[in-house]
Amino acid sequence: MSQESTSATVPTVLVANRGEIAVRVIEAAHRIGARAVLAVSMADRDSLGATLADETVVIGPAQASQSYLRPELIAQAALQTGADVVHPGYGFLSEQPELMELLESEGIAFAGPRAETLRAVGDKSSARKVAVAAGMPVAVAASVDDPHDQHHLRTLGEEVGYPLLIKAVHGGGGRGIRLAPDADTLLALAPQAAAEAVAAFGNGELYVERYYGSARHVEVQVFGDGEGGALIFGDRDCSVQRRHQKLVEECPAPGLSDERRRILHDSSRALVRALRYRGAGTVEFMVDTQSEDVIFLEMNARIQVEHPVTEEAFGVDLVAAQLRLALGRDPELPEVPPVPAATVIEVRINAEDPFQDFRPAPGRISTVTWPRGPGIRVDTHLRDQYSFPPFYDSLMGKLIVRAHDRQAAVEALASAVARTCIAGVTTTLPMHEYVLNHPDFRAGGVPTTWFGPVWEQHIQEVTKSDD
Repeated sequence: MSQESTSATVPTVLVANRGEIAVRVIEAAHRIGARAVLAVSMADRDSLGATLADETVVIGPAQASQSYLRPELIAQAALQTGADVVHPGYGFLSEQPELMELLESEGIAFAGPRAETLRAVGDKSSARKVAVAAGMPVAVAASVDDPHDQHHLRTLGEEVGYPLLIKAVHGGGGRGIRLAPDADTLLALAPQAAAEAVAAFGNGELYVERYYGSARHVEVQVFGDGEGGALIFGDRDCSVQRRHQKLVEECPAPGLSDERRRILHDSSRALVRALRYRGAGTVEFMVDTQSEDVIFLEMNARIQVEHPVTEEAFGVDLVAAQLRLALGRDPELPEVPPVPAATVIEVRINAEDPFQDFRPAPGRISTVTWPRGPGIRVDTHLRDQYSFPPFYDSLMGKLIVRAHDRQAAVEALASAVARTCIAGVTTTLPMHEYVLNHPDFRAGGVPTTWFGPVWEQHIQEVTKSDD
């Protein structure tokens, strides 16, 4: 076979993202025998992803609003490089139907759901309606017509009941969320939440939802074939959070009863079937620690930051499966049991100072040393002498450990974190050491409200000992 005919059969994947997820998608593209082209901003031209990709294309300046968040630039890059499929990673344009529609008009596949699905679940009000129609358990909620209309807000507060959460309809990553314990707080915080939502997502629509003060955040990994078929790859507990930002994730979620797990999995399967969902996605729930009520939160129609937890627990490659499906191939995923044989735990390592209110800490990394050994996985884009940029998310990498049970996994991860060294910048590694060795975390099943007060108390104790 000639070189030309061989290369003609090799698909091209355009990776429309950066950082550790760009590296992850490039590796998956190579795994399925595809070329990987990376779309980069000017700031990422010398990134690890750019080194690993078969080709790079510069799409704009460092500012994400002028590069990674411009669907027309991504579509242009896909056309320019002859891409067969675009993988958006997470964040940026991963859940924006405009990009998918631009690509579809040019005959380019999108490694994600259909545009109508993205619209149905990207708008939280719409997602709630779909969830109700699918028979899923939902919390009492109501749409905010005008965040400045105080009479309207008071009426909503009385209907939903306090305490309540103010949420951005198009939000994610903890942005646009405020806790309102009473009416006065609701009136004060609603305009703030709307302004933050406009800044982060370009849309200030809000809704309010009944708040459960002692709940766990449990999510279910799904994969749909686009025709109603649904695979359920277990559940993850993501309850160690700071201001709605996940810090630690584990699979399976510890301490769930068989009945609770069944409700989580069956509800997620029903939603995937109702949407005719295509590809990887995550259905997120609250599980109240007192009543054990299961409440649907939202669906993330993309690959999650924490997908390695599920991959290691079930021995699958979800990103490669996304690419295969987008290219019209069999995703090569197995039927799976409800509970994996291993426990997997992940920590997100960020360039932030956990002792200074998690202030971002970009800068030049002199050296990076990761732990090695059985059951250890590292997803990162760091390398020695890398200048960590200030323009984007502060995620540096993810350290994932697999073991035969939860106790062994916690012990192994605590050891792995202690052996990780990222010199030159401040990181959240000390915070993770503290969490992994805390008796509450080791017991399992902490609520989402656990971390903040515990960490604040620890900082006070450290400050006193320094004095």
